[in-house]
Amino acid sequence: MNPQAVSGYVCLLCFSFVSTAKGDLQLLSFQPRTLYQYHYSLDVQLDHTSTPSLQGAWLRAEALVQLHRLWKDQEGEELLQVQIRNLKAQHEPEEKRSQDGAGGLPAEIALSQEAQAELQKPMFISWSSGKVKAFYGDEAESILISNLKRGIISLLQLQPHAGTTVEEDVSGSCQVTYTMSNHSITKTKDLFSCTKPESGFTSVNQIFGVKWHPTSKSQYTVKDNLLQSVLVEESHMLSLALRSTTGVKISSRQQLQLVSPLMPGPAEVAGQNLEDALAGTERHHQPLGMASLPFRRICTRCPSLRAYLKAFDSQSVKTNTSKAATMWQFQRFIQMLRRAKKRDVLQLLRRAPEEMLPFVVEAAVAAQSVASLEALSDFMDFGKHPKSLLEKFLYAAAFSPRPSGELLRLVLYKLDGKQLAPEVWESGIVAVGALVGKLCQQKLCALQEVERGVKTVLGGLRGAEEESKVVIYLLALGNAVLPESIPTLLDHAEEGSVAITTAAVSALQRFPAQHISSKVKRAMRRIFHEKRKSYDKTCRLAAAEILLNNEPLPMDIINILLATNELETEMATFLLLKVQSSLRANHHPARKIMKDIMNDPRINNYNFFSKAGISSSFSGPLTVTQDLLSTFGLDLLFLEGGFLRKSISDFSLLSHGQQLHAAQVTIEAQGMESMLGENVLEGEEEPELTAGMSAIFFDVHLRPIIFFQGYTDLMAKVLLSGGEPTSVVKGNLLLMDHHQVIPLQSGLQVTVKLQGGLGLDISADMDVSIWEQELKTSINARGSLAIDLQAELDSPFLQATMRSQTDAESSIHFDTMLGFSSSPVLMCLQLREEQVPYREIFTISKSARSQSSTARKGKQGTMPGREFALHQANSKVCSLLLKVGE
Repeated sequence: MNPQAVSGYVCLLCFSFVSTAKGDLQLLSFQPRTLYQYHYSLDVQLDHTSTPSLQGAWLRAEALVQLHRLWKDQEGEELLQVQIRNLKAQHEPEEKRSQDGAGGLPAEIALSQEAQAELQKPMFISWSSGKVKAFYGDEAESILISNLKRGIISLLQLQPHAGTTVEEDVSGSCQVTYTMSNHSITKTKDLFSCTKPESGFTSVNQIFGVKWHPTSKSQYTVKDNLLQSVLVEESHMLSLALRSTTGVKISSRQQLQLVSPLMPGPAEVAGQNLEDALAGTERHHQPLGMASLPFRRICTRCPSLRAYLKAFDSQSVKTNTSKAATMWQFQRFIQMLRRAKKRDVLQLLRRAPEEMLPFVVEAAVAAQSVASLEALSDFMDFGKHPKSLLEKFLYAAAFSPRPSGELLRLVLYKLDGKQLAPEVWESGIVAVGALVGKLCQQKLCALQEVERGVKTVLGGLRGAEEESKVVIYLLALGNAVLPESIPTLLDHAEEGSVAITTAAVSALQRFPAQHISSKVKRAMRRIFHEKRKSYDKTCRLAAAEILLNNEPLPMDIINILLATNELETEMATFLLLKVQSSLRANHHPARKIMKDIMNDPRINNYNFFSKAGISSSFSGPLTVTQDLLSTFGLDLLFLEGGFLRKSISDFSLLSHGQQLHAAQVTIEAQGMESMLGENVLEGEEEPELTAGMSAIFFDVHLRPIIFFQGYTDLMAKVLLSGGEPTSVVKGNLLLMDHHQVIPLQSGLQVTVKLQGGLGLDISADMDVSIWEQELKTSINARGSLAIDLQAELDSPFLQATMRSQTDAESSIHFDTMLGFSSSPVLMCLQLREEQVPYREIFTISKSARSQSSTARKGKQGTMPGREFALHQANSKVCSLLLKVGE
């Protein structure tokens, strides 16, 4: 044998061995003049995750897929014609179920002649050894059938060697990973990586969003360079982030199996290139994208605003925010307004009676359609409408779960260059801050509206001369949580007056730990340890909290504990209890470091932790589930003479690594020191006697509210105590707003919609009785929650909708009572929740051509009321005070 031939043969063997070792297969190809026939089957199942007894929607389809090669160039690129034949679809109708809920015999779905004709239209792909390079078809076809064809074409998208790459198919442009084993190819698709045209939205705060867990795996069998079979299994689990038991499960299975024997096929067409070959086919075919096209279902039974307006005078709207019925009506209004035209929205705003108008304004802001925002722009007159309605509009914008640039533009337009009442201006500025922050969280910081909003706040802060205005701008920066504003906040925190320092440090507390840099910590150390000047005790304590709550250094914790030996009794007591509360909280980020420090007997001893003050700091869980931890925290700081200086009541939610201040109410009194004979800070003017309240709801800091200002006002409140409580916030909020289109590998589409509304009525009251020598404060929160989760399956043969509706009503009361007739001052804290009625309804609706069915299951109940035991010492004092009051 020729030595060169032997050498070449050996090299070929080595190459073959290396290729086999790597698991690679030979190039794939289809032969000319051969008709390849594959049996195609599709199974799709849609189910509720929490009600297995309620059968979901099931669809099965079978067809014959014929494929033959029309043309091939010298580089191996092939033009393939693919055609669907004899497609049959089945589903399980409701009327064929047995009485125990088990499925009956499947029923055939009769396809219309138009659908059959479109299904049988051929499609063409440019294909090169497993890679679909281009797809050609009829762009006039219905979206659902065109997507089904994309799903079948996507089964031919593969590569004959291992590795990770980016492919485009019906799911979009996705990262896929191939592994090889003998004649088998396994493809795993990362559905999180898929990019496709935007066709949905979600709430900015992930706590109010949807958790999505998708999987997709394809198994290919190749033998003798020919694709023998394909099996694709795909699943999607979607559930509420707050409650994983409420959700839907989507299962999809596709199979393609080569039918033997092969049959003779048509001859190839002539052509110098792919375009020539395509021109030789019967019809003109357009290049189409591989990614699924979004399909929008037309709702024929949805209520329209125009129809509502015709019967407007005879329809009443429930406006009791604490009732679930009001929340369902609120969500129906949002849906009507999103489909309505501007003239109809404007007509509704103009015709709505006075008591209904706030409800309509809130719904129009929540709808956030172009038409509703334009109607609000025409309707809202900041020079004529009452302050309460204007604040309602501004707060509705601030609480928007996914605000748009257009909404911020509207708010800025209404605030620009107008003489506004102080309350309206303050609400407007904090709303601008909240909108800027949420838009930046959506990665929309580059919008002109956002830049203008930032300029409005920062520019206004630089030019503000009145202390009250500076405070409002600082609160707006806290709502925005912009890292670039931190230097400005630090300057005001260190150099400002008591009110300005308090607002600036409060804004810094809103930032996540990654933004609390060493520079921020150095400033907080200077404030707490008073390195440059004296600071109010509340400012020092807030600075200490920033150091303790954001990846603290052991030395910071030790220095703060050591400093308690030099602090006033009440301040030291408060700080030590704050540290002990953090030690008991399993979720506290610094718990381990604090625990290690407490092992040192020089720190953890009676000398440190035996302070005799009455100030307190408490935090504990209210509700614990696999998805949610809700906590209640209470901080009470007293003056040395026994009067309350500051109280903070905090309700927080922690879910899947996300934290949210659901409600934080701060009641603060200043200027009491002189009344009690305490010394005012050196170099500081004596503060005016005032008491007020500030609140954070769902991470939005509202404008502060003043209870009284000055001694004369205080005495008037004391003499007239027992009046109506002060409303903190009252209204209807859209918390959850999610719309997600999921293109299945089969080409079918599932659309997931979530809306969650909250009706909230929170009030606070302070009652001072000189005669009884007691101080009472109360915070009452009443609310209703309604959550509507829907999943819609759309196919050419069947439409199905799964719906989960949940509602609940709740009322929480937090009361404090202080008796200062004797020393020490006695304090009683009471936190109680009334009974909670709840209801859940699960629905499955299906429609196949002229046939439709609906099944429904539900449950309702009442959770008993409860009173929370805060701590043992509090229980003893409450028993004593309440017994005396009887």
